[in-house]
Amino acid sequence: MHHAFSSYHPAAAFSFIVSAALLSMAAMHPVYVALSLAGALAASIVLRGARRTARSLTWVAPMCAIMACANPLFSASGSTELFRVGGLVVYVESVVYGLCSGGMFAAVFLWFASYARCMTSENSLALLGNVAPTVTLMASQVLRLVPQFVSRGASVAAVQDAASAAAPVTKRDAAQGRFRIVSVLMEWGMEDGIGRTDAMRARGYGCGARRSTYRRYRFGSTDAALTGLIVALAALNAGLIAAACAAYEFYPVMTPLHMQAGYAAYAAFLAIPIVLQAKEWWQWRSLK
Repeated sequence: MHHAFSSYHPAAAFSFIVSAALLSMAAMHPVYVALSLAGALAASIVLRGARRTARSLTWVAPMCAIMACANPLFSASGSTELFRVGGLVVYVESVVYGLCSGGMFAAVFLWFASYARCMTSENSLALLGNVAPTVTLMASQVLRLVPQFVSRGASVAAVQDAASAAAPVTKRDAAQGRFRIVSVLMEWGMEDGIGRTDAMRARGYGCGARRSTYRRYRFGSTDAALTGLIVALAALNAGLIAAACAAYEFYPVMTPLHMQAGYAAYAAFLAIPIVLQAKEWWQWRSLK
């Protein structure tokens, strides 16, 4: 599927998504967390599609809810009592902190999902293959192996479930069957690892020569302008986020929220994929 960064050098997508993920992890502030989550959700829809984003949210949303509910149980701090359950006191500050933690987790996950969509193995090797070849190869292999393991696990489970004579009778039998699937996947993965090692050695990997790529990417003036804009906005927002988070406190009393120019700057940075997608849509529409 074509996405907003397809027409640009991989450096543009890499700089934006990595910067957005780092800023999302650093912005422990209610407004910034809300902007990060909204921006990550919008970018995921633009880059990955609405259906894939909805599938991701089916388990990301429950994880966020669990984190939001668990924080008041382990951190009973604050000054505004919400309610009591026996001897447990739940404070508003603890609930808000848990919601922010869950929102940060969801935003970072969506950014990494978008990274996997934009930065394919080919793009990663073209961008970082000669700078950090080992790390780049490991990252590209992980991005490929995770969906491969999921697909293989489904195949092994289907074959095992098809053997009706060995159908599990008790919960213990069912658990042993799942552990058997994990064992098969581990053995399968180790065998593939040996094969990949031999294949890479046969192709001359690690011989010290500069590696080439299947596709040549030209870093033109448009790519430089977009990457420079992304880096400049990321640096600006890093300072604004640091100042906002230093002035905000959750405990014992939450600092009142006020409108700040930093919110608009952060929203403008997160809107880059949407703007690029809208620009491309308008260009195609104008050709008709």
